[in-house]
Parts: sequence; C-alpha cells; structure tokens
Amino acid sequence: MKTTMKATLVLLALGASALVAGAQDNNGSPPPNGPGPRGRHLPPLPLVMALDANHDRVIDSNEIANASAALLTLDKNGDGQLTTNEYLPTPPADAPAGAPRPPLPAIVKALDANGDGVIDATEIANAPAALKSLDKNGDGQLTRDEFIGPRPHMRPPPGHAADAGQGDMPPGDDGAPPGPPPGE
Repeated sequence: MKTTMKATLVLLALGASALVAGAQDNNGSPPPNGPGPRGRHLPPLPLVMALDANHDRVIDSNEIANASAALLTLDKNGDGQLTTNEYLPTPPADAPAGAPRPPLPAIVKALDANGDGVIDATEIANAPAALKSLDKNGDGQLTRDEFIGPRPHMRPPPGHAADAGQGDMPPGDDGAPPGPPPGE
C-alpha cells in the first residue's frame, strides 16, 4: 500500500512539473528570430535591439523614454537621421538579388511618421510619443506583438477581429509592396 502511494505521489509530482514546464508563457509569439516566411529565420531588427537596452524582448517605459538617444546609436554616418540600411537588418547573403523585403513592422511605421523610409531628426525626437502609440493594452511597455504588429504570413487566431476582416490595418496597408502577391 505504501509503495503504491509513493509511486502515485511521484507520478503526480512528475506530471505537475511537466505541466508547469509546458505552460511557460511566450505571449503567443513565435520565438525571437524564429522562423519567418518559408521557415527561414529572420535576422533581428537593429531598431528593436537598440531600443531594448536590457535585451528582455520588451521595450519598457524607461526604454521608451530613452528612445531618441537609443535610436541615434544606429546613425552610422552621423547625419542625424536613420535610413533603412541603418535601422533594418541586412538581407541574408543567400537572398536573391532584388528580392522583396518582408513587410515593415509596426514600430517602423510608427517611427517613420511620414512614411518616406527615413527616420529624420524630428521623428527621432518624437520617438517616445510614437512608441507609446503602439501600446495597445496601455501597460506602459511594448511586447513583440505590439512593436511588430500583424504579419501577413501569419493567420490570426480564430475569432480574432482580423480573422473576420476587421484587422488593425486599413485595406491594402499590409506593408507589402503594391502589385500582385509574390509568385504570381
């Protein structure tokens, strides 16, 4: 009887630890630098790496407040503005010449207020306010879901507003270049 009780307790303890290990929260996000389109790993965004000073994958209120200074660390040529080659990752070496870049993340769209591809001095100065506009749940910090935004290659969970055609972006504003989808 004692052996059966001990065995049952051991099995319960192992089951509970497996349950706890499997329930680790990832906020529903794929792993950082996880598979992108077609299973490829996307390089990290220099923009996010500069803003996330403590590298915890969350842009917290202190990092938002210091965003302007953090962004200036990406200014390789010292001209006071950031171009795509300064704030976006370099395309992979095996990428075909002229291959389209993935859609711009929400953080780039928020920081580049006029959408010209350059984050200029005024936009850098306004970076804290632009980042706060991405804080959808009002908790004072930005998670990956908030700073990356909806991705066209990922379907929203069933019942999500975007699943019913009522997403966050206006029609045609999915970050993709105009024209037919790739491969057509």
